[in-house]
Amino acid sequence: MSAESLAGAADGGEDLSGVGYGELSRELDEIVAFFEQREVDVDQLVTKLRRAGAIVEELDRRVRASRIQVEQLVPRLGSVGATAEIPEYEGDLLDPEDGD
Repeated sequence: MSAESLAGAADGGEDLSGVGYGELSRELDEIVAFFEQREVDVDQLVTKLRRAGAIVEELDRRVRASRIQVEQLVPRLGSVGATAEIPEYEGDLLDPEDGD
């Protein structure tokens, strides 16, 4: 999806969840670069601000959702590691005379 086709998505309140995180991040960088120009096109100002706001909200939503998933998974992984039995090796892995 091009930046031009993405540009209209937030204006109408369209769902950005199907657009990749990296793609949204790159578009946000392009919008920031637009605002860093010495002369900003006033006709595009409000449209780009709305688009940037929608992108920031979507990226924030994804980060928060990921944080919740990580917070739920980490304790489960820790409990799996604590109960797993690791077999002990009774040889010397560094001994070339070990017969292997």
